[in-house]
Amino acid sequence: MAVARATGLIVGEQVSQDRDLATLQAVVDTLPPAPRYTSDGHAVYAELVWSEGSQHLVSLAKEEAYTMESVNANLRTYLKGLARRSRCFSRSLETLRRTIRLFVSYYNYRQRLSLAHPGLRGRLPLLT
Repeated sequence: MAVARATGLIVGEQVSQDRDLATLQAVVDTLPPAPRYTSDGHAVYAELVWSEGSQHLVSLAKEEAYTMESVNANLRTYLKGLARRSRCFSRSLETLRRTIRLFVSYYNYRQRLSLAHPGLRGRLPLLT
């Protein structure tokens, strides 16, 4: 998943069994241009071709990835099948893709509402 730090919107997602160069490059190629991209320390990120004029930053201690980490926490909280200690998860990759797509759609809707109406910030439930 990719999150725009300024808006908090999820701008890219990919559900895959692999975190290989081809899969991640396909995700990076769909991302909107940005001056800086931040990722964890996985080795394949160093091999990716990022958009021209941008900088890739590795955040080992996650000090630069706090926006993404909060989205991940929301995902694990509201999609119980992704909870770290869950025993209930779908074995269908397509089901997971659809679930993530639905989550992203509603999450971005909520973020846009929050951006358009700052007084609602912190008072909008993620799920109703």
